Amino acid sequence: MEPKIVSASISKMPVKLFDPMPKVTAKFDDGTEKHLFEYYPDEISFTASEFIGLTEREARDLRTKKDIAYLQS
Repeated sequence: MEPKIVSASISKMPVKLFDPMPKVTAKFDDGTEKHLFEYYPDEISFTASEFIGLTEREARDLRTKKDIAYLQS
């Protein structure tokens, strides 16, 4: 069984043009912590609570789903 996310954090949003993109980091129920991905906040958005209870794969799938929805809009 894959570990589930018990908490997540999103780094600060960019202010200036060349600031780093926000990063999603998750803590799992097996005690590990992983950087999951970065994203473009002008295209998609997340809240940390969206990731609670998901596996790493499900969290990445959520990003893909939001990316596709943005590209199709």
